[in-house]
Amino acid sequence: MSGHSKWATTKHRKAAQDAKRSAIFSKLSRNITVAAKEGGDPNPENNASLAAAIAKAKGYSLPKDKIDTAIKKAFGAGSEGTHFENVVYEGYGPAGVAVYIEALTDNRNRTAADVRSAFSHSGGNLGTTGSVAYQFERKGQLLIEKSQSPDEDEFMMQVAEAGGEDYEDTGEEWVILTAPSDLATVRKGLEDQGLEVKGAELIMEPTTPTEVSVSDAKKVMRLVDKLEDLEDLQNVYHSMDITEEIAAALEE
Repeated sequence: MSGHSKWATTKHRKAAQDAKRSAIFSKLSRNITVAAKEGGDPNPENNASLAAAIAKAKGYSLPKDKIDTAIKKAFGAGSEGTHFENVVYEGYGPAGVAVYIEALTDNRNRTAADVRSAFSHSGGNLGTTGSVAYQFERKGQLLIEKSQSPDEDEFMMQVAEAGGEDYEDTGEEWVILTAPSDLATVRKGLEDQGLEVKGAELIMEPTTPTEVSVSDAKKVMRLVDKLEDLEDLQNVYHSMDITEEIAAALEE
């Protein structure tokens, strides 16, 4: 296991999303509604997709009343009126950075046009299906405040006992990575050891981070910001290697 990541994507992405909290809440609510509807059951104990959507929402502090409202929306009056579907977009940003996007949309043509516009206005190119997916792998991700387990050696043993694959140190949080199918099991294993899990979700992890200059990193993040501003987009992942130098420059 490695305690320090070569890239701090999680930390930067979380900070950027925290700055757009209302937009994130809207996306999380949509994700819950779709998961509840597609799973056909409002009880997360019987609906794995809904359970995952709620876990992710709690990680971003979505209030319980909004979670409940989103679930009710899936089965309430007029719930058959709007149909959302999962769509994936792939492309390359500045400096050849791979970008993988997950969307929930009720209008594929509108969303595709918005995504294509964001790429073209940011020095990137929207690609075809499969053009960058091979550069990412699906992982489970859990967040834990470091104050709960500040000793790295002890924490490493806790992660191993819970069945986690790896962990990263982002400064204030531990980020635990798991196999996608092990996310719930590892979460329970950590909680059984007295650790409170701040957030749990499935992500796409870059397998080979792309090295870029500080100036190109800023261009890539402008593209990411444009994409994350789009209402239909749920998640935006990139392969950029965020070194300490680049992380500091992006926080300026």
